[in-house]
Amino acid sequence: MSEKLTLLLIESDPANCKEMIGEIAKNADNFTLAGVTNNPTRAMQYVFDARPDAIIVGIGEKEDSDIVDFLKKLKTADIARPPFVLAVADDSAPGGKAVKECGADFIMKKSTCTNVAEDAISFLKITAPIISARKAKEGYGEERPTDEMAERRVQRRISNELDKIGISSKSIGYRYLIDAISIIMKQPVQHVCNVVSQKYGKTGNSVERAMQNAINRAWNSTSEEELKANYTARIKSAKGIPTITEFIFYYAKKLNNEF
Repeated sequence: MSEKLTLLLIESDPANCKEMIGEIAKNADNFTLAGVTNNPTRAMQYVFDARPDAIIVGIGEKEDSDIVDFLKKLKTADIARPPFVLAVADDSAPGGKAVKECGADFIMKKSTCTNVAEDAISFLKITAPIISARKAKEGYGEERPTDEMAERRVQRRISNELDKIGISSKSIGYRYLIDAISIIMKQPVQHVCNVVSQKYGKTGNSVERAMQNAINRAWNSTSEEELKANYTARIKSAKGIPTITEFIFYYAKKLNNEF
């Protein structure tokens, strides 16, 4: 595969989600995980913000009208290149036919799999040339986003990452962290807290304290599994919680690879 493909995972079952995330991580040379959600509204936001090349959708035994509605919206959405959709379905999933009719490119039945996560990722590896060819042919239109549009996209992408590790948008430090990461993505600067503080008319210490509090709350309230899945950098602090500098530079480096 000549380039990484960006994936979005839509899955409501925690065990299935964990297995798929782990398998994607094993194949980090081939794939980048843009996001994980079980919320169709959030999934559509990921589609516009992260522009995934492919979506893996888990279909359970119960009829999932939200997933069907999401795929209907995806099929008619005003995007130049719709992502490839791989649905992984239980044999008894009543929504399978509806999912196919709504635009899933392929439905993989779990009964045909030796290992669902491994088989799904292997299938996407095989299909990658087709997905890449469609990507090259159709692109994302001829649009040339303005600087303002590009900045909004970057900030929404950062917010997606913060959401995944449980940093609340209601937290004062949430907005500060987004701005700080965005600044470092453009150009590393010293004392980024002071730069952010000037924007909001706050003291550097208050901004720094709010950001660290937001990080601390996430590490104290989010499950260890979720944190390890979404924050893979080594934490040097004896407290087991990243410092502001570690946190900001980790996400700046991670997201710069996408932009």
